[in-house]
Amino acid sequence: MVMLKKGTWVLVADSEKALFLENVTDTQDPHLKVRRKDEQDNPSDREQSANRPGRFNDGPSVHRSAVDDTDWHELAKERFAADLADRLYKLAHKGEFEQLVLVAAPEVLGELRKNLHQEVSDKVIGEVAKNLTNHETSKIEQMVKEAISDL
Repeated sequence: MVMLKKGTWVLVADSEKALFLENVTDTQDPHLKVRRKDEQDNPSDREQSANRPGRFNDGPSVHRSAVDDTDWHELAKERFAADLADRLYKLAHKGEFEQLVLVAAPEVLGELRKNLHQEVSDKVIGEVAKNLTNHETSKIEQMVKEAISDL
């Protein structure tokens, strides 16, 4: 059984927001305190891309095909997870936390896993594949406690 001991950090993230929380009490009744909050400004793809998709000729015929623009909004979401992994590495390297619980939307959790440095991966004691960034801290405390007690 995994315990959320004092000093354990909990990262609660989605593709645009992240809360870095620390348990400041004992394992029986965790109380998470916000240590840091990160948010990225990620306007919709429509606001970031060209007006119309590009077009190209299909060879000697008069037929032309459309070319999809890069989905800048989605690309920024993927980069946010990579940036979080880098930030976690720097914090772990400084000795800011000994244990970490990752709470993120499933797709963000997958991106985080791919980008985590071994030093951070070794400190992960649990994962919760849920998007809780818009929940109150007390709700996050309860859900994390329930999720990691099942591990």
